[in-house]
Amino acid sequence: MPAQSSDRTLSPLIFEMGQDGRANAYVERGKPLESFFPKDALRDDLPLPDNTELDVVRHYTRLSQRTFGIDMGFYPLGSCTMKYNPKINDALAGLREFAELHPFVPDELAQGALQVMYELERSLSSLFGMEAFSLNPAAGAQAELAALLVSKKYFRDRGETRRNKVIVPDTAHGTNPASAAMCGYSVISLRSDARGRVDPAEIRRVVGADTAVCMMTNPNTLGLFEERIHEIADAVHEAGGLMYYDGANANALMGNARPGDMGFDLMHLNTHKTFTIPHGGGGAGHGPLGVAKHLVEYLPVPYVVRDGDWFRLDFDRPKSIGPVRSFWSNFAHAVRALAYLYANGAEGLARVSQYAVLNANYLRVKVAEFLETPYAEICRHEFVASAQPLKKETGVRALDIAKALLDRGFMAPTVYFPLIVPECLMIEPTETESKETLDEFVEALREIVAAAKSNPQELFEAPVTTVVGRVDETRAARQPDLRWRPKPA
Repeated sequence: MPAQSSDRTLSPLIFEMGQDGRANAYVERGKPLESFFPKDALRDDLPLPDNTELDVVRHYTRLSQRTFGIDMGFYPLGSCTMKYNPKINDALAGLREFAELHPFVPDELAQGALQVMYELERSLSSLFGMEAFSLNPAAGAQAELAALLVSKKYFRDRGETRRNKVIVPDTAHGTNPASAAMCGYSVISLRSDARGRVDPAEIRRVVGADTAVCMMTNPNTLGLFEERIHEIADAVHEAGGLMYYDGANANALMGNARPGDMGFDLMHLNTHKTFTIPHGGGGAGHGPLGVAKHLVEYLPVPYVVRDGDWFRLDFDRPKSIGPVRSFWSNFAHAVRALAYLYANGAEGLARVSQYAVLNANYLRVKVAEFLETPYAEICRHEFVASAQPLKKETGVRALDIAKALLDRGFMAPTVYFPLIVPECLMIEPTETESKETLDEFVEALREIVAAAKSNPQELFEAPVTTVVGRVDETRAARQPDLRWRPKPA
């Protein structure tokens, strides 16, 4: 991707390093490789360079140091819940008995793994007020699609094929309308009111005999709790529709409130957010799908059931929408999630959400001293700020603020979402950050706003300390370079 390089020296790509004959010799020279490796594992068309082990180790170590992650610093990415991932969870998921278990092993030889899945499913059902969960979906967006497929089959069985509309408020998550469209539904976008909430009167205006599902998250993406959620659910249910809960914001209410009690019929969880599973870089996620009692028979298969002291995978569910991915679950993530759940317990999980809310409100009040916060009230796990007044005064945008944060050692928050807030910065600190870290972040933002007023050009050029400088976004979008090619000789 075309970019302006920073002052930091870029090491050459590993494919452009090395000299013939330089690689370490771990096999006896002069003997054919077939003497040491299976012939079908060898390739002649893989032009790997000759490098010493030391060169290779240094190259990949440098690459790892250029990647920002939660282990490197503060990562306040709104609605993504980038909390710290306890290493003990990774250690448990890496236990040989779990990591080396083949997915096709007979049930009687996988009792420990099946018990993990069963106990996680039962715990999530209790924690979020659902009748049952499927651990099959690989991520939240796939769970959304699966939930809508469940709704479609449910209505088809009831002979209600006219139900083809899905209501999506403008404070919902961006994947919601995409999932609905992929499932063949028409999307009705609903504007929120001046307080950033869904007005039950607006819901009653749009619901009808063609309403299938209303997709919401609570708290919404503004970080505000929908306190009239029961009225909204009643309106949708009276029209014969279903309520769907997007669980990306579950870190705000875990152990304190349950979507099932709010009137939701379907929901998903991003356990790679709420339950501290490493995520990013495209995978791997984990998106359990929960449903109320009247939808259990439609859940994806297989479903883990308990027969006395034994556990088994149940595929015999005639009304199921079927599996939505290969194998049965991202099992290692199920191990991590259950470890986190048991380590905290019921009271600990409630405190997790309380501390997340506390941290978000602490940041909100501090940031309001120098940036506009459009919804000046107590938030939940995240809040939104707007750089619109600063842009009018100095030309500095939310994007420029985000780039400048990279120079100060912080990952940028989510920008330009939700779309209803101009020049939006959506900030989610999570519960794992200390007051000292939050204070450092506030001072970095304060310094950036001051720089915008005194020397805005500095921010237009940010970042300057990162390996790759500011990207020419227009050219990158029109002429993307997504594949490495060797330099011509």
